[in-house]
Amino acid sequence: MTIEYWSLPEPGGFAILLCMTGKEIREKFLKFFEGKGHKIIPSASLVPENDPTVLFTTAGMHPLVPYLLGEPHPEGTRLADAQKCVRTGDIDEVGDNRHLTFFEMLGNWSLGDYFKQEAIAWSWELLTSTREGFGLDSSRLAVSVFAGDESTPRDEESAAMWQEIGVSAPRIAYLGKEDNWWPAGGKHFGPQGPDTEIFYWTKSATVPVAFDPKDDGWVEIWNNVFMQFNKTPDGVLAPLAKKNVDTGMGLERMTMVMQNVATVFETDLFTPLIVAIETRSAKKYGTDDETTRAMRVVADHVKTATFIIGDPRGVGPSNTDQGYIVRRLIRRAVRFGRSLGIEGGFISVLAEKVIAMYADTYPELVRNRDRVIEELKNEEEKFSQTLHRGLQEAMKLQEEYATTLVIPGAQAFYLYESFGFPKELTEEVLGKKVNGQEWEDAMKTHQEKSRAGAEQKFAGGLADHSEVVVRMHTATHLLHQALRNVLGTHVEQKGSNITSERLRFDFSHGQKMTPEEIAKVEEIVNQQIAKDLPMHFAMLTVDEAKASGAIGLFEDKYAQLGNKVKVYMVGDDARGYFSKEICGGPHVEHTALVGKFKILKEEASSAGVRRIKAVVS
Repeated sequence: MTIEYWSLPEPGGFAILLCMTGKEIREKFLKFFEGKGHKIIPSASLVPENDPTVLFTTAGMHPLVPYLLGEPHPEGTRLADAQKCVRTGDIDEVGDNRHLTFFEMLGNWSLGDYFKQEAIAWSWELLTSTREGFGLDSSRLAVSVFAGDESTPRDEESAAMWQEIGVSAPRIAYLGKEDNWWPAGGKHFGPQGPDTEIFYWTKSATVPVAFDPKDDGWVEIWNNVFMQFNKTPDGVLAPLAKKNVDTGMGLERMTMVMQNVATVFETDLFTPLIVAIETRSAKKYGTDDETTRAMRVVADHVKTATFIIGDPRGVGPSNTDQGYIVRRLIRRAVRFGRSLGIEGGFISVLAEKVIAMYADTYPELVRNRDRVIEELKNEEEKFSQTLHRGLQEAMKLQEEYATTLVIPGAQAFYLYESFGFPKELTEEVLGKKVNGQEWEDAMKTHQEKSRAGAEQKFAGGLADHSEVVVRMHTATHLLHQALRNVLGTHVEQKGSNITSERLRFDFSHGQKMTPEEIAKVEEIVNQQIAKDLPMHFAMLTVDEAKASGAIGLFEDKYAQLGNKVKVYMVGDDARGYFSKEICGGPHVEHTALVGKFKILKEEASSAGVRRIKAVVS
């Protein structure tokens, strides 16, 4: 364990006792589980491939849902990883002491291997061991377990295991489904089960005898989920053939605990950015709530935008889907930067800091640096022009409500939603108050719509294994290869969204497809379907997969770690292979089951990316 005092240079103004850096915490977690027979797998892309339900990877389990449902994983039944995640359902709340948009989730996984006994024992060992683990004081730990309901009994088994380890009964809370039940595929379907969460007391030296989950001195640091069930779309909670373990430890929160600071923004995962913002703004973090919040927003949003654009499947700012989120993050960061008095371009300068901080762990950021910097510079410049137009719109409001003392909240909220003007800026520009209640009502409606969209988009991984979705998913493999045959090998998948009504497939291509090209692609796909080719997979090393001609995302980490990948193949030795592609499934067993393929539309998605919408029947 590295123990050192580390103080921020002026004008930082706060010092940290670093017991362990964020990087060391990540490494210790992975090394511990590697010692328990786990294969260390690389972080999946932030932009999911072949996932119909999510805009971004929002939890460690999302890329692994097919394996939680029974698909064999190329690396076996014990896995551990540090997964990059993005959550934006509460983006307007970022700036307080707990919300983040980008974070890392450390996790260990059992796919039909060990279960509660080992998961609980190893959690305790890693947290409390001074030799192999983090050396936390066990007297400051508490846990919660599932209280049970009409469908599932109270988890007395986990509670008994915790007591056997040494957790006293008053430190064990029994909580309901809202707190201690985890649905990997969303609330309505998919793999799920009860969980047990571990909390650490962060306030005073004296720790309460009893655990009160409502006391914010108790901070959740780890969640162990016991995936025992699969909830079908019709609501049936059926036992899984194999019981799984899915755990999640937020790196940023664990770093906060280990470094004994009040929020994640005072950890070494954020302080280099905060210092850079202080230097550029000539203001100090912690001076007042407004300054502190603005610096947190800028640091968080620049980090998130950098990771999304710099991802192997990187997405730049646009007006739709992932691109809209990136645009919103950048523009919100610019707006809060301006509120700190920062003039001129600064987002790309902070992005350089992010790349330097994570270069060793996520080398794709270094590899894609030029793309990141260019996208951020362009978007910041565009938004500066948008801010100017917003001021013009504000002047129109000033004329319209010249004789009133208060601006209607709905009209003021339009400036926020369209141009990024917060209520305070509108009041400052117009010299009038905005109707606060009407503003809050408009904000509430806006957030409810955002959360509803997030719940739909962020329901979970490939939990919907309905017949039509599986057929559509298989069709994307045929479509991908057909596009490469017709347009060229520069074509790479940039994302997909599959529902029971249609498939949507994004791919790299610089120009609109001609009607002849569209017709040819459709013809090739239907030819492969008519051949009724077998669909099967092989688990290959990266070198073997490349040598076989497989297409897909080959990340640096796969090569570094020597991981195997699952390659789905269309065809056989006798008739030849039409397609070989890295994918986790699920698929039909032979192509005739796909049905007739029809392209409905080909259109632009973003710069250099086209989109096809299609159906099967």
